[in-house]
Amino acid sequence: MGTDVKMLNMETLCAGLAARAGNAPVVLLISGGVDSTVVAALLLKTLSPSQVHLMYMDTGLMRKNETAQVKAMLEKLGAKHLHILNCEDEFLGSLKGINDPETKRKTIGDLFIRIQEREVERLNLLPSYFLAQGTIRADVIESSGGIKSSDVIKSHHNVGSPLAEAKRREGRLLEPLDELYKDDVRTLGRLLGLDEEVLRRHPFPGPGLAVRIPGEVTKEKCDILREADALFIEELKKRSLYDDIWQAFAVLLPVRSVGIDGDRRNYGWVLALRAITSTDGMTADVYPFPPRDLLEIAALITKKVRDIGRVTYDISCKPPATIEWE
Repeated sequence: MGTDVKMLNMETLCAGLAARAGNAPVVLLISGGVDSTVVAALLLKTLSPSQVHLMYMDTGLMRKNETAQVKAMLEKLGAKHLHILNCEDEFLGSLKGINDPETKRKTIGDLFIRIQEREVERLNLLPSYFLAQGTIRADVIESSGGIKSSDVIKSHHNVGSPLAEAKRREGRLLEPLDELYKDDVRTLGRLLGLDEEVLRRHPFPGPGLAVRIPGEVTKEKCDILREADALFIEELKKRSLYDDIWQAFAVLLPVRSVGIDGDRRNYGWVLALRAITSTDGMTADVYPFPPRDLLEIAALITKKVRDIGRVTYDISCKPPATIEWE
């Protein structure tokens, strides 16, 4: 079981981080999701903002308007060194021709590391900087990190990477959340004073939309999925369903289906909607969608996103399915 965050002594946690980092620079690769945002808030509360470097990569695999939202949120936290990197061409180029899910994850993880190392060198932070990560307990388990009886269900780019392992050997890896599950992390975020809107955000995978596009990832597919996913989430919020769901998202399937667009034949992509309930992400149940809401949302997506010709709803629990498709 993970640590009961309610029993955490904030002063002790902050003192431990401060003692380890000292006055050295700390680099956090931040996605804007709950985990990395809580780590950012913890670092900025504990250390001098002048030594904390938050690095955000726009991979081209982000949700709609993600970069602008993340930038505003981190500036509000008091970040002094916020590095926004436009890496879309590098990431989409590296994924060209790749279909295997695990290869995708490793390709993305390796590129995160290369770009991070390049930027750290450019910022003259070598060799004494600490690497901070938003690793949580579920990441460690699914990557079988330190758990001999566990298979690698899927790789997480912040678990077992060469850079993280090198920093661990140096004693310069900070993972303050690695004993916590997602709901524990949200509780810690509340203790740190983060906005509830940030903490209630549904989880988003490190590899981004790449693992929600089975098969080869292209800019065109990302753009289509971005629009459909944004509509889905917007409707959940409008219908007061968002907070009842632990995680919801859309998946663009590598399948086209014949349909009708007015009086013309249409050959559009098939979109799967996923919505689950959970407490820790290790197991999950299918959200029992009110039929009327599900039908209306599906109709809205096919009407507004012209490249989508058909919508399905994923009714698979975890296990046997994982939450993400890849």
